[in-house]
Amino acid sequence: MSMNKEVKRVTTNTLQKMKAAGEKISMLTAYDFSFARIIDSAGIDVILVGDSASNVMAGHETTLPITLDQMIYHASSVIRGAERCLVVVDLPFGSYQSNSDIALASAVRIMKETGAHCIKVEGGEEILESVKKIVSAGIPVMGHLGLTPQSIYKFGTYTVRAKEEMEANKLREDAKLLEKAGCFAIVLEKIPATLAKEVSKSIKIPTIGIGAGSGCDGQVLVMHDMLGINTEFKPRFLRQYLNIHEMASKAVQQYVQDVKGGQFPNKDEQY
Repeated sequence: MSMNKEVKRVTTNTLQKMKAAGEKISMLTAYDFSFARIIDSAGIDVILVGDSASNVMAGHETTLPITLDQMIYHASSVIRGAERCLVVVDLPFGSYQSNSDIALASAVRIMKETGAHCIKVEGGEEILESVKKIVSAGIPVMGHLGLTPQSIYKFGTYTVRAKEEMEANKLREDAKLLEKAGCFAIVLEKIPATLAKEVSKSIKIPTIGIGAGSGCDGQVLVMHDMLGINTEFKPRFLRQYLNIHEMASKAVQQYVQDVKGGQFPNKDEQY
């Protein structure tokens, strides 16, 4: 792949400028080289190598099982396909929560071994030490508040977060704490739109929403959901732009039919 000379990389600074200018930020997940190349060349601002790979790539029920080594494999693959966009990598469950030294070591491994540009962590006040330590090492950190899927067993459900005033207040505080700790952006997942809009206005760094309404500075979806590769997941916030599941299924059925009926390969398809 030749580096196009006009290609100007999206950086954390670009996102800051976009928020200041009122330009919305587009973000999607990707987990491999081929899709990263498609998504990047289609003009996305940010690719998230999400720990959602645990669900959509590996078939686990939650994001908890995926390991740091597996995240590094996915992120390395994505980086080889992305020329322009900013690539953010999730620190997986257990690689940063308990100890800020371990958190830094995990983040350093991702940066050194994948070539990615920044990392993402879930949580607020309780992971502040880790955020500060990673940022002070020169690694950009994206936060993630609201529904934090790595804590799913604590919540016990994937319903909307921060509807109660106490949790909403904690989220307001956490957003400010993350900004102060040096995060360059925060994902807000599945919280009331009015709260997301208020939080977005209260901080200078960009917010990226998923199920958090149009008041955020950007939006993120899981690629497999928005392209209709997965069809089981149909939350209110998801807009499906394609039905790859159906299209691929039909193509495979046709292939099977052609092979069994002797129509593939034909005379032009052999040497």
